[in-house]
Amino acid sequence: MEEFGILTLPFVGTSLGAAMVFFLKEKMNRRLEKFLLGFASGVMIAASVWSLLIPAIEMEKARGKTAWFSAAAGFLSGVGFLLLLDWVVPYLRRRTDQTRERKQAGFQRVTMLVLAVTLHNLPEGMAVGVALAGALLEDTGMTLVGALALAIGIAIQNFPEGAIISMPLHSTGVSRGKAFWYGVLSGVVEPVGAGMTVLLAEQVVRILPLLLAFAAGAMIYVVVNELIPEAQTAECTRAGTIGAAVGFVLMMVLDVAV
Repeated sequence: MEEFGILTLPFVGTSLGAAMVFFLKEKMNRRLEKFLLGFASGVMIAASVWSLLIPAIEMEKARGKTAWFSAAAGFLSGVGFLLLLDWVVPYLRRRTDQTRERKQAGFQRVTMLVLAVTLHNLPEGMAVGVALAGALLEDTGMTLVGALALAIGIAIQNFPEGAIISMPLHSTGVSRGKAFWYGVLSGVVEPVGAGMTVLLAEQVVRILPLLLAFAAGAMIYVVVNELIPEAQTAECTRAGTIGAAVGFVLMMVLDVAV
């Protein structure tokens, strides 16, 4: 039951964000949004190091292999995978075309955004699944607390993502209910990807260090390419910086102390 809760946390974050369409007239408070984006960035950076990369290196070291190789190869593969998605879905960066103001164009833009966020959510779900699988297997050096902290960090990041799907959709004329379900559906791939990773954990135990590093690379890509730029644009940039510092320290303390 504990494991099920960890697997579904990121999906819950997306769903709660999508539910903001029922409560907010326009959009989330900018200062709060920047803080949450920064907080999620800090948590995910620290989680990538302490919950994913360090355990991957330690596992390889314990096996008598070159400790850094799998970590480096997996990390670059994770970054490369997200780069490929960025190429396949040009709108992955969530940039708006200010010259297209027609309702139809707005709907097409948000549809691409839904696809982009959904594709991003898959490796994030896998990251939680890999962390949980490592905690469930023996001699990996990973813990349920680490997997939980990682899931919380991704859930926090997913909160504004759910909102930026449902609320723009509603502004294009889609009903609040339908806009909410679009946001929810974008997060369904996370528990699915996480669950599949856990189920296959014993079969892929030999390449677990590679998968851990892959998840770290995918997460760092999201942080550098998506979260930090969004947290540092326009006004209230200090809120994003403070959030990143708080999130990083909190995740570090959770992983090291607990």
